Amino acid sequence: QVQLVESGGGLVQPGGSLRLSCAASGSIFRVNAMGWYRQAPGKQRELATHITSGGNTMYADTVKGRFTISRDNAKNTVYLQMNSLKPEDTDVYYCKLNAVLVGESYEQYYWGQGTQVTVSS
Repeated sequence: QVQLVESGGGLVQPGGSLRLSCAASGSIFRVNAMGWYRQAPGKQRELATHITSGGNTMYADTVKGRFTISRDNAKNTVYLQMNSLKPEDTDVYYCKLNAVLVGESYEQYYWGQGTQVTVSS
């Protein structure tokens, strides 16, 4: 099995920054894409950004130019640097990992537990 542990959320003032981390552990053979999703109460979870195993990135228009995703393959960890935060960035942020486990030949995806980001003065 795979466990994802997120950290780094919290309360920040508008214009401020936060850095989220998501570390994966378990019987992982290969990690493919990793991503960050966001979800507001009563709304669907939506993709904010993701990064492929080769380092190619994609950003939603709402975060482009302000958020940066990166990964450390040696640590099976994905990061989200969030700058110039706005009140509308207030959401629960979830990491998602696509991986192949040891002894398996197919990819599965796994979710982190979510971390609250609140942008408010």
